[in-house]
Amino acid sequence: MTTLTVYAEQDGTRPLEKLTGFEAIRDRLAAVGVEFERWEAAQPLSPTASPEEVMAAYKDSIDKLNAKYGFQSVDVVSMHPDHPQAEAARGKFLAEHTHADFETRFFVDGAGMFYIRAGGKVYMTECTRGDLINLPANTTHWFDMGPRPNFKAIRFFRIPEGWVGHFTGDTIAERFPKYESAA
Repeated sequence: MTTLTVYAEQDGTRPLEKLTGFEAIRDRLAAVGVEFERWEAAQPLSPTASPEEVMAAYKDSIDKLNAKYGFQSVDVVSMHPDHPQAEAARGKFLAEHTHADFETRFFVDGAGMFYIRAGGKVYMTECTRGDLINLPANTTHWFDMGPRPNFKAIRFFRIPEGWVGHFTGDTIAERFPKYESAA
């Protein structure tokens, strides 16, 4: 289930609030400039659906988002607990960073946790199947897929380089619950 837990940025031990309803999560994230949507597939997908099948199932939603933001490329990333790069991939995203471009992800299956730092708070957002999250450029955040990642997501890019992180050097992520203890 999708959840949003809000903390003061200096204290990752006591939540200020926890939300589970889609509209409440959408509105709370919108207040800090983050878009949050819920999408449905136009056709059923199997757990082993290929990237092409995933893209076809969400074609209308993808086309609308591309027209709105001018994304230049779209792909599908799939992580599973036995993926040979799981540990390295997790480590890459656990440090606080920003991007000069949007970070837009749609979760086709599984789940992952975005931690968004804004206005003196951290918005710990567990995204699950059907959730689209769109972090504007220069949004300070980190992502945790857990020690045994299990998700399939559509990624959107406006720049040819794709994901380029600019790390802040702040150790804030170390003060907040990891995905496996928070989910």
